[in-house]
Amino acid sequence: MKKYVCIILLIAAGCKGVSQDKEISTVDAEEKTETFKIVKSEQEWREELTDMQFYILRKAGTENAGSSELLNNKKAGTYVCAGCGTALFKSENKFDSGSGWPSFDREIEGNVAYDVDYKIGYKRTEEHCAVCGGHLGHVFEDGPRETTGLRHCINGAALRFVPAQK
Repeated sequence: MKKYVCIILLIAAGCKGVSQDKEISTVDAEEKTETFKIVKSEQEWREELTDMQFYILRKAGTENAGSSELLNNKKAGTYVCAGCGTALFKSENKFDSGSGWPSFDREIEGNVAYDVDYKIGYKRTEEHCAVCGGHLGHVFEDGPRETTGLRHCINGAALRFVPAQK
């Protein structure tokens, strides 16, 4: 009997559990090959962007909450990709989410693309520019219920503001 118990314990100990296996919850960068209309080398992006813009747009970084000069911008206009100038969000869709990052309840359709990331250990929907692939931020389902219910939480350094023409 002891022999069978030992064999069962050895088999159970030898089984590989996969619930915490990182390979399951991450996307392999080599497997993911997206093509964008604007493609540049890392060096070209470094020459065109500020250090913070490069960190966010090309390395999927995040700026500190409350640090963006666009956070409290209330002017009419369009928020465009700081990398390629593609129009991404309209000022009338911006709202104060209290998160510390510029927030919008909708994007300009077709100009923002989505992907899933697990970088902090759980699933999030990442947003990036559909034209150059620059990382923008993430979208969450805790936005204004009277509109879309979405909160596009965007790094201000990934954006440039273009005021509306008078």
